[in-house]
Amino acid sequence: MPTERSAVSGPREQGLRRFVTVEPDEVAALLASFAMFFALLAAYYIVRPVRDEIGVALGKDALHQLFTVVFFVMLLLVPLFGFVATRFPRRYVLPAIYVFFAANLVAFWIVIRAAPANHLALATFFVWGSVFNLFIVSLFWSLMSELWSHNAAKRLYGFISAGGTAGALAGPLLTQGLVRIFAPVDLMLVSAALLLAALFASLLLRRIKPPDATNGEAQPAGGGILDGAIKVFTTPMFARIALFIFIANIIGTFFYLEQARLVATSIASNADRVLFFSGRDLLVSVATFLIEVFGTARILRRFGVTAALLALPVAGALGTLFLTFDAALVVVATVMVAERIVSFALANPAIKIIYTLATPEEKYKVQNFIDTVVFRGGDATSGWLYAGLGGGLGFAAGATGTVAVPLVVAWLWIARQLGADHQRRAAASEILR
Repeated sequence: MPTERSAVSGPREQGLRRFVTVEPDEVAALLASFAMFFALLAAYYIVRPVRDEIGVALGKDALHQLFTVVFFVMLLLVPLFGFVATRFPRRYVLPAIYVFFAANLVAFWIVIRAAPANHLALATFFVWGSVFNLFIVSLFWSLMSELWSHNAAKRLYGFISAGGTAGALAGPLLTQGLVRIFAPVDLMLVSAALLLAALFASLLLRRIKPPDATNGEAQPAGGGILDGAIKVFTTPMFARIALFIFIANIIGTFFYLEQARLVATSIASNADRVLFFSGRDLLVSVATFLIEVFGTARILRRFGVTAALLALPVAGALGTLFLTFDAALVVVATVMVAERIVSFALANPAIKIIYTLATPEEKYKVQNFIDTVVFRGGDATSGWLYAGLGGGLGFAAGATGTVAVPLVVAWLWIARQLGADHQRRAAASEILR
């Protein structure tokens, strides 16, 4: 039987309810969240193919070293972010950082436009791009976990994620169209404009979300600048989230480095490489969008967070098996597409739902530490393992698969334990109400 609140819903709400279970008083905030994530990922996916092509141009030998540099840059930035989150109201943290990154994009455009063959500038942009995407997305999800409750997240995060996927779809489409007219470096200005659009959507979202749901947005997160790192090492649930993401990135970076090696030997033109990467991103975005709109919320309701978490290590296990026997470019590209679809459509929303049960401080500091330092720590570890295990010979020829298999087994066990942690915390949260 419909409630009084659902009975007064208009055509817009009724149209949305074909795709997502949303209450009338949630519609405006849901659409603002969708629009913000759309602009955010469109901004990133416009520069992502440029970054990936730069990685190929710099060479596979430089890539694992750059991932190490990215990791140490993250180590330096996290205390700075902790200081900002501790000292300034949370509603100011995201806008300030988004403006900073938009200004960075304009500065890189000026430098690389003036000296396109400057390897230092190109390497710096690769490192910056690897930092940029994690910070902007981590801050987005910190805002989401602050504004949406645990129960609302299970209903709405699939649809909100679809906004990001639609942006990830629009980014490669814009890239493929614009790269035929403009130089790849000029796409940085388009990315900066979209990042500012995401900023304006976040300000709108803060205005239309009911004040009593913002949980003290005018207050700093509090605590010390290293609280996020400390909680990761002292709280079992956060430690398992960190391990889950760490192993996921080791496996994913194995695939990424293998793809970079094969692209360098198979595709000669810079523009063709950009088209290859953007075309792959386009395929991922279409499939992920369809799953997020029509399947993510249903899967989470029917099978739970644990099943969504387990889907990613299962996909990683199958990908490792295939690459161990045949590491051709078409195979590694297919494996990466499948792994990213499962990650974006199922595992990522499941992790973000877990964060809705955290405190405001944990939502910003712990999530940011895991999404940046732990995430890129997996990249750095994977890069050195790949190089040391004979990755230059190829996934199948080297010993990479031998190391990947036990990692995947550990990954599966951690996913199961993390799902159990979430069930216990969710049950405790319901009891306290």
